[in-house]
Amino acid sequence: MKAIITVVGGDRVGIIAKVSAYLAQHSINIDDITQTILSGNFVMMMMTDFSNADTDIDSIRKELAEVCKDMGVEVNVMNEKVFSTMHRI
Repeated sequence: MKAIITVVGGDRVGIIAKVSAYLAQHSINIDDITQTILSGNFVMMMMTDFSNADTDIDSIRKELAEVCKDMGVEVNVMNEKVFSTMHRI
């Protein structure tokens, strides 16, 4: 299964490192990543592969939210099929 992970919030050192390390701990591969700074806000989007994940998407969503809360950023984890359907014109 593929999932889109978005992270948004105030820019600070270590956001990509912490999110990436968390995903690696759960055997979730990052297929593609983009990040930018918009008016001082950090914005990142990742396409991830949950094929070898050691847990389910709901658990990842809850745990990653706690990791990101500690950094003062918001995270959203969405199944790629749902994301694509929502953004279809």
